[in-house]
Amino acid sequence: MVNVGVIGAGSWGTALATVLNKNGNAVTVWSIVKEEIEMLNKHYEHKDKLPSIKLSNKIIFTSDLKKAIKDKDIIILAVPSKFVRSTAKLISPLIENKQIIVNVAKGLEDKTLYTLTDILEEEIPNNPITVLSGPSHAEEVAREIPTTCVVGAQDNIIAEKVQDIFMNDTFRVYTSNDILGIELGGALKNVIALAAGISDGLGYGDNTKAALMTRGIAEIGRLGIAMGADMYTFSGLSGIGDLIVTCTSMHSRNRKAGILIGKGATLKEALDEVKMVVEGVNSAEAALALANKNNIEMPIIQKVNEVLFKNKDPKIAVKELMLRDKANELKDIM
Repeated sequence: MVNVGVIGAGSWGTALATVLNKNGNAVTVWSIVKEEIEMLNKHYEHKDKLPSIKLSNKIIFTSDLKKAIKDKDIIILAVPSKFVRSTAKLISPLIENKQIIVNVAKGLEDKTLYTLTDILEEEIPNNPITVLSGPSHAEEVAREIPTTCVVGAQDNIIAEKVQDIFMNDTFRVYTSNDILGIELGGALKNVIALAAGISDGLGYGDNTKAALMTRGIAEIGRLGIAMGADMYTFSGLSGIGDLIVTCTSMHSRNRKAGILIGKGATLKEALDEVKMVVEGVNSAEAALALANKNNIEMPIIQKVNEVLFKNKDPKIAVKELMLRDKANELKDIM
């Protein structure tokens, strides 16, 4: 049995807590929102984000941060990407030596262009930092629908420790040393999923979405390789795997927001209707800034930014993508 603290009681943190509990680990879940903890302790169900899924009474839900961290072997950081730095600052004084930190959020920091691992290494410099990612909607994980993810760590022993606490008959985990590639795939697929949603909202078909996904992973791969990631990561779970599920599923907040925008909603109207964090919006500007910094063409990412933040008509954005200069596909990918 491993003692695990989960920082963040949203849909993903709660779903992962169910996996960890099923595997016989001692799990404590913390939220900064006291009303959320009260709901979880009263009903053992996250009525807002995972309705109808009953949670084990063996899972401890608390608003006491010390209780969630003290004497834990592994800390799961399950807060939205925009809160990763502030949460890391909050927990840093409480973190104990040798505790493994597992980030399960996906995104980039807009001002610094840091990956979330970069942030954690800066704020919690003396502990091993790992990342868990892949095609994994919380709604399905919590219902024990077969799901596969990848854990990234520099140290294989650390990666295997994290792999072991999650592995079971419905949640399979691979390991990788390419933390950067995993982070970029997880963050940038959300921006492409916005584009896929916009395409759906405009009434375009399967051909269009397939093109966006294929050319989207090419853009992500080009940037990743330029930054030093392994090109093969983008053909794996945190690359094309996560891109497929986020672009096609109605569980996807990014796709849902995109659909609303494609149908004519403003960005604010779309976010208000989704009512949950849409990570692609938070990562879009940082993704474009990284592309410019590394002198990499990312036309889909660029057009998404123009639609989101410059009020460009999505139909015009699609036409401009279609009328770009002709290119050789394989040469363009590389």
